[in-house]
Amino acid sequence: MERSRRGFLKLAGILTLGLGTKPVIGALSGGDQPDPRMMQNEDALTATRWGMVIDTRKIKSSDDLQPIIEACHSIHNVPQLENKRHEIKWIWEEFYKHAFPTKGNEYLNERIEDLPFLVLCNHCVDPPCCRACPTKATFKRESDGVVLMDFHRCIGCRFCMAACPYGARSFNFRDPRPFVKKINPDYPTRMKGVVEKCNFCAERLAIGRQPACAEASNGILTFGDLDDPDSRVRKLLREHYTIRRKQALGTGPSVYYIV
Repeated sequence: MERSRRGFLKLAGILTLGLGTKPVIGALSGGDQPDPRMMQNEDALTATRWGMVIDTRKIKSSDDLQPIIEACHSIHNVPQLENKRHEIKWIWEEFYKHAFPTKGNEYLNERIEDLPFLVLCNHCVDPPCCRACPTKATFKRESDGVVLMDFHRCIGCRFCMAACPYGARSFNFRDPRPFVKKINPDYPTRMKGVVEKCNFCAERLAIGRQPACAEASNGILTFGDLDDPDSRVRKLLREHYTIRRKQALGTGPSVYYIV
């Protein structure tokens, strides 16, 4: 009975965080919003809305995608877990019917139907994950539209995971550090009970470098400022028909696919 009572009180506390008008952690730190500060140099890449275009015509098989996934996961200390239920994914493969469930039809082109698509966080214009987070551990950076995670603020409630319609967030059910092949000391490791996801390589943009996935993609991925009409991503969008994942939901995904 006592354990049931403690469990109830714990759940009630989490719900109170979610329903309150001011997050507890925000109140303790003196503000509602995180104040992310990332060291930048004069070569830092800047934009008002970062976005990505994925050219699926350049994808022949999963072999083309593995270097992209490996580049991302190695740099960000993403663990490799055999248990699929515990898998941590920042960028991964998905079939068309799963990535675009509302865009299928019985006469779908065979190339598209069998093609592995790359999926990741869409860094939405109106991200539901940010609204769902009771501690502001996940937030949208107003300067460039990147949706970020503050691992220290995350309490592991997983409300953001429930709110994300793209399945772009992973939860550390166990300590991930023993399952990282080679730890990159330039990026923080996480701990058990923390949610994580793609961050558009914000730490690389701050020193003037493109996201690791784009650098390793051999032209499959193009990254740039969606608000700049002269950027490479805008040029691709003008010249090609593109689709986005579940765009009817109104979240405003910033990742486009040339099909």
